[in-house]
Amino acid sequence: MNWNRSLCKYFVEHLSEELIIQQFEARPPNMDGYVEADEVGPLTEELMNSLVELLVDVPVVNFTYALHLEALNTLLVLLSIQMFQPQSASKFITYKYIMEGRCSIHACLLVKALLRNYTAQQKCPPELYKHTSDANSMVASVAASLWSVMTLGMANKTEKTEAEYHETLLANQSLLFLLVLSNHCTTEFSLNNPYREALCSFTNSQDQSTPSPTQVAATFKFDFTDLYNSLCSSLRDDQSTLLLYLLIHQNASMKAFILSRTNIDQLVMPILKILYHAQDRNSHHIYMALIILLVLSEDEVFNKAVHEIILRDIPWFKDRHLTEISLGGLLIVVVIRTIQYNLTRMRDKYLHTNCLAALANMSAQFTDLHPYVSQRLINLFALLGKKHNKVIDMIREAALDDTEEQGKDSDVESEPDHMQDLAVLEEVIRMVLEIVNSCLTNNIHHNPNLVYTLLYQKDIFSQFRTHPTFQDLIQNLDTVLCYYSTKLEQHGSNMSPKEVLEVIIESSKTFRRDRLKKFPDLKFKYVEEDSPEEFFIPYIWSLVYHSSNMYFNAARIVLFSLSSS
Repeated sequence: MNWNRSLCKYFVEHLSEELIIQQFEARPPNMDGYVEADEVGPLTEELMNSLVELLVDVPVVNFTYALHLEALNTLLVLLSIQMFQPQSASKFITYKYIMEGRCSIHACLLVKALLRNYTAQQKCPPELYKHTSDANSMVASVAASLWSVMTLGMANKTEKTEAEYHETLLANQSLLFLLVLSNHCTTEFSLNNPYREALCSFTNSQDQSTPSPTQVAATFKFDFTDLYNSLCSSLRDDQSTLLLYLLIHQNASMKAFILSRTNIDQLVMPILKILYHAQDRNSHHIYMALIILLVLSEDEVFNKAVHEIILRDIPWFKDRHLTEISLGGLLIVVVIRTIQYNLTRMRDKYLHTNCLAALANMSAQFTDLHPYVSQRLINLFALLGKKHNKVIDMIREAALDDTEEQGKDSDVESEPDHMQDLAVLEEVIRMVLEIVNSCLTNNIHHNPNLVYTLLYQKDIFSQFRTHPTFQDLIQNLDTVLCYYSTKLEQHGSNMSPKEVLEVIIESSKTFRRDRLKKFPDLKFKYVEEDSPEEFFIPYIWSLVYHSSNMYFNAARIVLFSLSSS
């Protein structure tokens, strides 16, 4: 089968699809011993359907592990024509075969099988790469021979160690193939995608409730608990994160199940770890992690629950040793850290928007914020204030230069860039103020550490008091600062930090929240772009290129740039 895959890979990299089909459909001049052409369909479709049926019907055991892996690899290669020819997937014959041909009959069973492979996380059986001394072990010998043939042409040509063979190769290839199937032919009415429909509508096999007559019949049932546990344990690479995104955004049953978990920290912590190590991740992976948090933050129960889960030890968080912090507090800190990283490195407005939208959705439920969380939140505002001053200075300098040397294009073009930076920056500053204001308006009695930090750094707000963009929000902050400052003055000036916090806690009991101007609730909802395939298809095939352990000719790839993938 490996030779078949190698031929397929050469064809898709070097030939047009028309020529590829001609190669597959070629018949021997003498048909003696062969099935007549009119008794079978197109041979390309026959091949693809046979591979799909193998994945669906043959159980995964030790001696069939390599067979399943090779079937997945061959199907991925056949569909990888998308990488090498710049046209819509719906126009390729191979995609028509997989989406609407005989293969599509098995859509539900195939998606279920791929999810089962991913959930099982089965490691490569040792008999596939170890020589056996048992002369009677013919099955193991044949499987090992198949494995040695199958691994020819892998991306890594060096000798593998035993530890590397313990990788969950079948789970990885199954996941990549599932992502390819479910993200092509999603926006064109001319071609239906049964695999995406199956992924978006399967339900929990452990749920015994009877669906109402108005509900669409489930395509298949799957154990949500097993899938959830597998996601939690393997949520460290792009493909697992992308699967979670698809499930939580498209499958209402799975989303509801995830939001009902009492151990939601098992899912959120890996996502926060991805964002914490943003410098080691590609921008697409960061976006997916942030969008998942944004979707989760749309649920008020989630926003309350994360502040009730207390974390005792966070080994990967190195900024500061935190002995006791809520999951919600850690989430706020990591998202703020991502914003600051973006300010200095990526400067991406879209990333800012998602970060701030997630914090805004959660802000009304901020509860018992840790001192460190409160400091990071207000320090973010201070950092933005400094950047605001710097951009204004640059605009003034550009205006002076333009006055002195009129007519020079370079000087004329520089100011609009600064004005655009200023507009984005002021939008971010206002959202941060809205987040702080939302917390104070809804939950000031349960956030003494935030009030303490505001009092300690009250001078950073002075420059914005008369600014028309921020004036209304600053008035609420001034009301809070004035009230607590008066209460502290009544207790004298020589107070320890602990005593100040005690006064704040006591004074909060008599603070009337109706003294604060009420603003509309901050509610943001994630909406997928109008043409999602433009983002997802290059992204997914870049994952196949980098993570499938198969070699593809980089010089012939036109779908994405390797420098940016």
